[in-house]
Amino acid sequence: MKILISGAGIAGPTLAYWLAHYGMEPTIIEEAQTLRTGGYIIDFFGTGFEIAERMGLLPEILSQGYRVEEVRVVNREGRRVAGFSAESFWRAAGGRYTSLPRGDLAASIFGRIQGMETIFGNSITKIEQSPTSVLVTFENGASRDFDLVVGADGLHSRVRQLTFGPESQFEKYLGYKVAAFEAPNYRPRDELAYVMYTEVGQQVSRFTMRGDRTMFLFIFEDQSLDRDNENVHAQKALLRKRFGSSGWECPQILNALDACDDLYFDRVSQIRMDTRHGLWTRGRITLIGDAASCVSLLGGQGSALAMIAAYILAGELHRSKGDYALAFRRYQELFGSFVLKKQQAALRFGGYFVPRSSLSLFMRNQIMNLMSIPWIADRVVGRDFADKIAIPQY
Repeated sequence: MKILISGAGIAGPTLAYWLAHYGMEPTIIEEAQTLRTGGYIIDFFGTGFEIAERMGLLPEILSQGYRVEEVRVVNREGRRVAGFSAESFWRAAGGRYTSLPRGDLAASIFGRIQGMETIFGNSITKIEQSPTSVLVTFENGASRDFDLVVGADGLHSRVRQLTFGPESQFEKYLGYKVAAFEAPNYRPRDELAYVMYTEVGQQVSRFTMRGDRTMFLFIFEDQSLDRDNENVHAQKALLRKRFGSSGWECPQILNALDACDDLYFDRVSQIRMDTRHGLWTRGRITLIGDAASCVSLLGGQGSALAMIAAYILAGELHRSKGDYALAFRRYQELFGSFVLKKQQAALRFGGYFVPRSSLSLFMRNQIMNLMSIPWIADRVVGRDFADKIAIPQY
């Protein structure tokens, strides 16, 4: 079975790995010229961790990852006002937990599919289904037939647009923008501490990494959907406008931003498709990862969820022995309700990242201070860490 996968992020290469493992023939197409390495620090645990272990990725991921020791909130002068030890996360995950740059995880997964057909710097312009195949037209090169097409091309999925309709039908904008970048030689360094400075309506954080690098993450409230803001100069100008008069280290962070040539910038949204009526699937085409069910930055675990979806889809295609319609249906039954609960949970976390009033900010800080009490931290973290999904052994 020949399967075209659009997207070389997390979901696409994970799916390609498992499809090849079961004897199928995956091809990946990616619009970017090279593997994307940008993004932000992610927390990796739960069922995604288990899938990485089955792929033989854990030694590499753990060597790249960090054991964060502290989450710290500072005020305008840089003094600590709230925070807690991250040890509770380790206890809740039974030690199966790490934090690492999303790009490093993507590169590790991609390293497992070397030798498979991967087309960079190209995109899909047209998809035509017949009873026996899918004819795909590319921006560059001749059209080709595949048995199936999978959209693993993220929040702004081209496959979803061509097959199911405009993004606006499915995007639930949550009212925030996010940006992330990496800078060398930044000072000060706070090893293994995630440091946050929050004002009403916005937050900037930094995390120190190996190789004298520092990762920065901005998130701010912005009710303007602004779908077409893709110019990096305009994005930097917007960040400078929002954070230019902020306290703490914001002036020097913005100076570091000026020298950055790899800025990740996007709106914080979810993709909501009605899985009860099969809207991840149309004929021989289906979606996985953020293309199907983006949970958003607020919910976290997006990379792990993408790996879970890819693992289940590949396994069900293998189990169905060529009955792709059955496989697609089983994939949605196993994963749909689980990811919907993750989306619903994510909606509660907006106030944590970006409090909308001084009172909300004060209360958020007090709650974070309560997290320094071990039994409270264990109860809160344990409740939110559980992945209530049992993945099959295919």
